[in-house]
Amino acid sequence: MPDPVVPPTPPVPLSALLAREDLGLRQIAGPVDEDTAIHWAHTSEMSDPYPYLLGGELLLTAGIHVPEPAGSGTYFDDYVSRVVAAGGAALGFGVAPVHDTVPRALVEACDTYGLPLIEVPPRTTFSGVARAVWQLMARARHAELRRVTEAQQSLAAAASRPDPVRAVLRQLAGRVGGRAVLYGPEGVELASAGRGPTPAALADLATVVGPHEPAPAGTPRPPELSPHTSTSTPAPTPAPIPASATDTVDGTHLSAYALGAGQGFVLGVATPWREHGDHTIAAVAAVLLSLLTGEQQSGTGAARAAALVRLLLGASPEDVAPLLGAGPWLVVHARPADDGPPPDTVSAAALGAALGSALVDAHGDVVRILVPADHEVTAQPGWTLGVAAPAAPHEWAAADTHAARALARARATRTALVRHGARTALADLVPAVDAAAHARALLAPLADSPALGETLRTWLSLHGSWDRTAVALAVHRNTVRQRIGRCAALLEADLDDPDVRMELWFALRTG
Repeated sequence: MPDPVVPPTPPVPLSALLAREDLGLRQIAGPVDEDTAIHWAHTSEMSDPYPYLLGGELLLTAGIHVPEPAGSGTYFDDYVSRVVAAGGAALGFGVAPVHDTVPRALVEACDTYGLPLIEVPPRTTFSGVARAVWQLMARARHAELRRVTEAQQSLAAAASRPDPVRAVLRQLAGRVGGRAVLYGPEGVELASAGRGPTPAALADLATVVGPHEPAPAGTPRPPELSPHTSTSTPAPTPAPIPASATDTVDGTHLSAYALGAGQGFVLGVATPWREHGDHTIAAVAAVLLSLLTGEQQSGTGAARAAALVRLLLGASPEDVAPLLGAGPWLVVHARPADDGPPPDTVSAAALGAALGSALVDAHGDVVRILVPADHEVTAQPGWTLGVAAPAAPHEWAAADTHAARALARARATRTALVRHGARTALADLVPAVDAAAHARALLAPLADSPALGETLRTWLSLHGSWDRTAVALAVHRNTVRQRIGRCAALLEADLDDPDVRMELWFALRTG
């Protein structure tokens, strides 16, 4: 029997469909099994429905395809065997308008082939049955999404506890109703949580996603690499190591997830059953454990804690920067694309991991990340990014402001990533002290209203576009017009004059 092409929605237990009193369905043949699952409902009057089934269906038929003398031949045996071969989960037979009762030969065939046979009464339409299936699936999908969301929140909370690795493993094991194990780079079990002993097969599965061990000394090289082989023969490409693997051994479902790139840690999960959301929950735990084990292996966790303590005790950013790593840094601001919901700690940590940094701050609608300058920051699916120029520790505050402005411009122009540009050559011609004094004098009328100054800056950066400025500042376009008009009045300047705009832009960038 082929594996059903499973849709991205939890299936419906056949027992839940039979329990719907409004349908009046009744099982009259086949095994009564609580585990029988329906993935969808399909109506067909074909005498051979095999080519039209994907597997997992409740096949509905009124028996129009049944020939008159079918009860005395092998028609129903052939029909039911084809439904079973196609992976059909159950057969629903409609009583009326073609047949007054379910044919006895069909009942016998379903008993013979182990296919649940459901009698559909005359008052129940096939459309009503299909609608009930989708209603139950939607309810199951909602419940599964809620379960996954609650699990994500609990895993994130566990990662912030004093013993985060074991706390995450305990939370994961409880959420999936099984056992969670962390394996080290040498394949040794480092920590575990959950029910019962760890299956031996789980350790074997962990080696599938773990790093390949080097060949022992003295192992002969393959013919392609031997000294007597022509160097023009290309070496075989090694098979890629999968990021995850699954297996079922003695009724226990096993999963293994590689943690991070090249760290060698593996998360193993063993459960007596496998729900649709379990993979998502385990994947979230794998992301968190990747960060935690990465810190444990490199020592950055202790370094980050030491840097934070020193800052709280009055040290300067320059003093604590060596604890975080050498070289300049990039400040990145990010928001979910298309104004999605505010980012949670899990999605923020995943974004930081994708950019190569665990220095992540998720606050409100914006995620701020401190990334080593030697890491290339690229556009990330589902996110809008603003990136500041590389900055030394004493420039981090200014870089944070630049990243925020780059993010505002990216959102206004609907661009996935915008980088804050370096200062132009013209600005370098004016001494910094003189430029700052000129900016203070020119912008003095706006000094008491930061909102006016930021609106003017954004409006100029977007070439006077009312709509894009409104998007960048998250205000109404009329508010932008009112603020720009107020700026023009306070500055006593014609903002349509390009020379005035250039001078104001220079002052705003300097300030």
